[in-house]
Amino acid sequence: MNRLKIVQSSEDIPQVYRDTPIGHLLEYHNLGKPFVDSFGNAQLLVGMCMDSRKQLRIPENFAFILRAGGGNLRYAEFKVSYAIAVGGVRYIALIGHTQCGMVNLEARKSLFIEGLTEGAGWDASSAEAYFHQFAPLFEIGNEIDFVASEAHRLRQRYPKILIAPMIYRVEDGLLYLVKDAFVQG
Repeated sequence: MNRLKIVQSSEDIPQVYRDTPIGHLLEYHNLGKPFVDSFGNAQLLVGMCMDSRKQLRIPENFAFILRAGGGNLRYAEFKVSYAIAVGGVRYIALIGHTQCGMVNLEARKSLFIEGLTEGAGWDASSAEAYFHQFAPLFEIGNEIDFVASEAHRLRQRYPKILIAPMIYRVEDGLLYLVKDAFVQG
């Protein structure tokens, strides 16, 4: 957790993010900034996990939101490109979270297979083969490392887009910046 920077005041927002939609996201969510502005178009793209425990406090029409397991946008890249090319966004908040189910998938293998057999009617061997085929593609490892590396990957792909890697702490419902992945100046 020493790699995370909490935003408890506007001064805690790094200069590179201040007065941008990324800074406004942090102000809305963490600082309770009032929703006095109205937005005709999305100001940023938020990529975050599909986990139901996370709910952002943001105004209507403020952001496009893509949800994928672990906040992994590798397989949603056309949607990211669309938000940039057609939607006009120039900022991305990439939000991982604590207690993510995409970490250590192997530990959930039995639960996964049982859930598909009992809940979806699959036979166990098909469910196991499916797990082995796709778990390596969706395993994210450590949440902080993953969101930092995914931000780096997206920065290489979209060099003109400002991308902020963050962690949503399920424990307190706040957004934290990943310190060692700040964009410098």
